[in-house]
Amino acid sequence: MNLIDELKWRGLHNDSIPETEKYLESGDVKAYVGYDPTAPSLHIGNLATIMLLTHIQRNGGKPFILMGGATGRIGDPSGKKAERTLLSEDVVEENLKAQRIQFEKFLDFEGENSAQIVNNYDWYSQMNVLTFLRDVGKNLTVNYMMAKDSVKSRLDSGLSFTEFSYQLLQGYDFYHLFSEKGVRLQMGGSDQWGNITAGTELIRRNTGESAYALTCPLITKADGSKFGKSEGGNIWLDAERTSPYKFYQYFLNSADDEAVTFLKVFSLKPIEELKQIIKEHEEKLGARVAQKALAEELTERVHSKEDLEGAIKASQILFGNSSKEDFESLSEKQFLEVFEAVPQAEIAKNKLENDIPIFDFASTEIGFLASNSEARRAVKEGSLRINKEQVKQDKVVTKNDLLLGKYILVQRGKKKYFLVKAV
Repeated sequence: MNLIDELKWRGLHNDSIPETEKYLESGDVKAYVGYDPTAPSLHIGNLATIMLLTHIQRNGGKPFILMGGATGRIGDPSGKKAERTLLSEDVVEENLKAQRIQFEKFLDFEGENSAQIVNNYDWYSQMNVLTFLRDVGKNLTVNYMMAKDSVKSRLDSGLSFTEFSYQLLQGYDFYHLFSEKGVRLQMGGSDQWGNITAGTELIRRNTGESAYALTCPLITKADGSKFGKSEGGNIWLDAERTSPYKFYQYFLNSADDEAVTFLKVFSLKPIEELKQIIKEHEEKLGARVAQKALAEELTERVHSKEDLEGAIKASQILFGNSSKEDFESLSEKQFLEVFEAVPQAEIAKNKLENDIPIFDFASTEIGFLASNSEARRAVKEGSLRINKEQVKQDKVVTKNDLLLGKYILVQRGKKKYFLVKAV
């Protein structure tokens, strides 16, 4: 299977310019993807295009990462309903540093076809506005630029000249890398098609030579919206923004068809091995075969083997028949990551010096249940638990119930959790 066929099988091909396939088989491929540092972390939507660069490198090509030190100060209007908030230079620089570190986890920066990072601020900072308008602006007509979807979709709501000019900047980036580095292929998400082809057109008009374009489908959330650094609900590659546990759980809980899509896109496993996993997955729907393979491989690659082991351990404790000792084996950071979204309350630690009847504790003291009588019903039906252990009516809560010296986990049924912190 050649590279273009592999990309298509993996779901990493949406569109490409004619002759792109021939270029990919030429044996001297240089390709780039651009990333604007509009946040201090990349997200899994970015990871799809990083996978494009990964496959280019694995097939002997040289990948280039274009960091938008200049364009990040403007913002790409593609897929946006409103004008971006402009970032300060200090914020952009901090974001650049943070993102550079993340790329090193996915690409090889040593060897003959080592990955290379370039920053478009290096050339734009040396160019004045008259040079840009004369040498770049004259090559693309307003009619050509207006026809792009990223522009047409914003005409009614308003589009500043700053964002309108973005495709000129991205087009010139491609021309610059073509001229200075011999890069002939730009890749990106499907929403970048207009910006990418502006670059191929600029190269054709200035040099008479061909350049190539390839896009992959956007990775979207469950509601169909795309992941973006300025959007909510992201799954970040930075452990401080999305914990390894939460990252692992996201892929482990993906829908069956979604898991197969993600597995093809994000896995580095050979296609034949993936076909076997998918076959087993389809034969045992509900066993989460694809989800487990996906979550384990990605969590280890994005974070570390230790983080993966911690995420698996935390998952087993949360969803298994766990004891207080099991919880105590977690670090406080891991423990809080597991219960990040769980409702919480506080109780004075000195109150736990005395025995608190379970009915009073669950209702009056922490407000988990509405009343003492509701707490009695929960105990009678066997649905109330403290630290995963089912309680009886003579249960009293004391400081001995504290996990990690400061927490008590209260639960009703299988899914209703409540975390109490002793202060």
